[in-house]
Amino acid sequence: MSSSEKSQRRISRRDFVRGAGVSAAMIAGASMAPAFTERALAQTSTGVPEQWDLEADVVVIGSGAVGLPAAIRAVDAGASVIVIETNYDIGGHAIISGGNVPLGGGTSLQKKYEIEDSPDLYFRDLTDWSIVETNGMPEYRYNDRGIQRALADNAAPTYEFLVENGVEFVDQAPDNNGAHATGLSAPREHHTIWGEGQSLESPAGAGGTSLMRPLEASAREKGVQFLMNYHMDVIYRESPSEGRVVGIKAGYTPTILPGTDTPLVGFRTDGNIDMTAETVTVKANKAVIIGTGGSTGNVEFRRIFDPRVTEEYILGGEPYSPQDGSGEMAALAIGASLWGTANQAHERNGYIRKRNLAGAEYLYVAWTPDSPIFPLARATGLRIRDWQNVICVNQVGKRFYNEFEAGYPNGTSQGSLDPYIPGDWRNASRVEYKPQNYVDAALAINEGSTAPDFAAGPIWAIFDAAAVEREKWSLEAPNTDPTFFFSADTLEELAAKLTENPYQKAEMPGANLVATVERYNLMVELGADVDFDKPTPQYKIDQPPFYAAWSTPCIHDTYAGLRINMQCQVMDMKGQVIPGLYCGGESAGGCTQHGLARCLAQGYIAGGEAAAETI
Repeated sequence: MSSSEKSQRRISRRDFVRGAGVSAAMIAGASMAPAFTERALAQTSTGVPEQWDLEADVVVIGSGAVGLPAAIRAVDAGASVIVIETNYDIGGHAIISGGNVPLGGGTSLQKKYEIEDSPDLYFRDLTDWSIVETNGMPEYRYNDRGIQRALADNAAPTYEFLVENGVEFVDQAPDNNGAHATGLSAPREHHTIWGEGQSLESPAGAGGTSLMRPLEASAREKGVQFLMNYHMDVIYRESPSEGRVVGIKAGYTPTILPGTDTPLVGFRTDGNIDMTAETVTVKANKAVIIGTGGSTGNVEFRRIFDPRVTEEYILGGEPYSPQDGSGEMAALAIGASLWGTANQAHERNGYIRKRNLAGAEYLYVAWTPDSPIFPLARATGLRIRDWQNVICVNQVGKRFYNEFEAGYPNGTSQGSLDPYIPGDWRNASRVEYKPQNYVDAALAINEGSTAPDFAAGPIWAIFDAAAVEREKWSLEAPNTDPTFFFSADTLEELAAKLTENPYQKAEMPGANLVATVERYNLMVELGADVDFDKPTPQYKIDQPPFYAAWSTPCIHDTYAGLRINMQCQVMDMKGQVIPGLYCGGESAGGCTQHGLARCLAQGYIAGGEAAAETI
């Protein structure tokens, strides 16, 4: 598969170049890089449209954990609302999440179970510079205090808002199951109820369905309109870098599955605006709210913060949720500022993740054949139950780390540190240092890389027929993808086949893979991994056929984004508010909290503030 064919397959749902670059001039709001669509540039240069195709008081970009709360709050306040969504269905990253919502500050569920929490306590936690993760990342040090104050003050009201709009939570004490960066003073994770039949309403059969479908139903019932299958390309301001934001331009991006010619349709269609024009302009009488979900799906944008994460590190939410940086880039083009970049550059936990899946391109969500978009995902992947059954090698066929340490640590939460003394400079020295070496080693030992990017390349799980029996795997479709899973009767033949994968840029030396496996087999005989400390290696790799399964870590959370204030208004490079422009969630900077809480709370804030705008 050629590079161009691979790129076309991955972005066929949108008229946006995923690999768009951002120049220094663009970051200052002066211009956009050539990879941003020519259509968007031409429209920007001609100024605000004289006529608009659609109009609403508040225009929300994205229907995820920011967009739906924002839309509901705005319509509750009497504003007319249109939600613009690039996908065929609602939900974004949130609907394929686990549905765990870390809202604190004294929710009614916390109070019911006598958990002491308050906005002040929550704020203190979320700005405690003394706390570090096990990899040394200072989890709360680089948070914007204003953003965290607003989150702390609005978290509990956001929880009550969710309940009022039909979201049901498990009636149990909030805990730390799945918690990341939720603070150390109280348990704050609330879990939505996974109901019977909900998997049919979800692209991934995930717990986030029980969060997003009730919000969608509430929004539609209250009169929010949805324009599906349109990707926002341009945000219009009264002049290119001054005045109010007055609307947006979007391009038609239907999701059409391979072998079909009919666009996919979402679970609900009531309230949808029926349009298929190539482009559409939408006037915002009061405000535009950006909830596009971050930038970690845009290779060149994310490499601003970490040049190591080249294209083989595939976004965890794809092929459903693109997170292409479009909200950030459109805002930067009219003068917005980036913010909170240290949180991204310091590899805050959750940014790069290694799952126990292999053999498919998309290895964060376990896509199932009953998913509407499974023809795009193409494979479920093989779930590795025991890392004794595989070794992992880099792009030149060499091991680089202990496979048992291939997971990722959770961020901090209550119980992470004992004793915990708020703000005490000695807290960091009490943390047992455990770096995320699997990812660091994979990226650092980039033997075989070439100019200009010097990419570390893929990681392959190597195993044999005996491992297949032990794991009880079925290797046929839909469990494996033939472009990301290979077999051969010899290791030399296996290595030669890997260039059929678009990310394996050079042929893996067969002699390297043979030597790696022979040395590992010797260490099995010795009962000790003298190279990488894998606990008592148990199984030789010596029973053909031999297999190589894609096992490269995924990119996940975005922790840097647009600068916003406590009202979620976007700010420019002079520290001034851009009138009529709001943002929240992963498209905004200043907050390191993983997951749904910051998105939901900032959507809640933005929707209320946008509806209150006066012209």
